[in-house]
Amino acid sequence: MNVTLRQLRVFIEVSRLRSFSRAGDEIGLTQSAVSRCVRELEGEIGLKLIDRTTREVQLTDVGVNLVGTVSRLIADLDSALHEVRELGQQKRGRVIVAASPTVACRLMPRVIASCLREFPHVTLILRDDVQSDVLRQVKSGEADFGVVIGPLADDALHGQPVMTDSFCLVARRDHPLAHESAAPWEALAGERLVMLDQASGSRPIIDAVMQRHGVQAQVVQELGHPATVFGLVEAGVGVSVLPWLALPLPANSLLIALPLEPRAERTVELVRRRDRSLSPAAESVWSLIAALPPRAEQLT
Repeated sequence: MNVTLRQLRVFIEVSRLRSFSRAGDEIGLTQSAVSRCVRELEGEIGLKLIDRTTREVQLTDVGVNLVGTVSRLIADLDSALHEVRELGQQKRGRVIVAASPTVACRLMPRVIASCLREFPHVTLILRDDVQSDVLRQVKSGEADFGVVIGPLADDALHGQPVMTDSFCLVARRDHPLAHESAAPWEALAGERLVMLDQASGSRPIIDAVMQRHGVQAQVVQELGHPATVFGLVEAGVGVSVLPWLALPLPANSLLIALPLEPRAERTVELVRRRDRSLSPAAESVWSLIAALPPRAEQLT
């Protein structure tokens, strides 16, 4: 049986309007084309659906039964097509974004808020994990894309730089440098350091900068999240070097943050799999992040 959607739609309109000519006007077909569609449908089914006289159009008993069933099917189909169209127009969907902790804590809340305003039917789920886990989730497909510290060299992933971020010294307010406007990297020499661990995308950059400036310091603690770093620094265990995106400092804390000079930068990148296209909803969220200011200091 080779019944077409067009034939069914024409039949529904004829049954609703009880007129071949009015049905044709409604759906943009000539009266002869409407008649042909109905005849072809009856031919495929092998049953008479409409009795037509010079005065009126009447459905047969089979036609009456068919109208109810086909009307429901077409309504369901139209609903499904409408949902697909909304997906294609970036209005609906579920997006999982994985982000490194020092990116997630400050950058991603504003992205989630923007997504709620601009794409209210997009459900954005944030996973904050160390960089190695973020990359694993993107590669496995557990996350639609990631926000990490670059530059990233991985043939399986496509990266797009979003912004640059620099580093600061975090110390107690009673530290000798607390009243300075900035601190040189060399001031870290001999300090006890509470640092992000090697799983952080920032740690290799910090280590390289310290080595370039000849800084010899004792790393006394290595941690996964800035919040824990803040607690240990405030307790007097040591000082820390963190990216500005890891701030703000805890409210009412005894801590200060000073720019480290000369400025050293890290790059925040969007990453996704090269072999997989983003859904329209994920493309929308990707675009929100890509439109952020080019420097972290410009975030308000």
